[in-house]
Amino acid sequence: MPKERNQEVWKYYKVDKSGIKRLRKECPRCKGSFLAEHKDRRHCGNCGYTEFKTKDQK
Repeated sequence: MPKERNQEVWKYYKVDKSGIKRLRKECPRCKGSFLAEHKDRRHCGNCGYTEFKTKDQK
């Protein structure tokens, strides 16, 4: 049986000639996990860190 590859992780990165860019914001506490995007906030599922969005950021 072939190994299954998780291709969902590639939607968080953009690869071009200049290098690799992360598309989502990283958690300032965890330094390695991405913040989940919600309608009114960004949340880290690992440590519970939450940033609330303002009207300018929406």
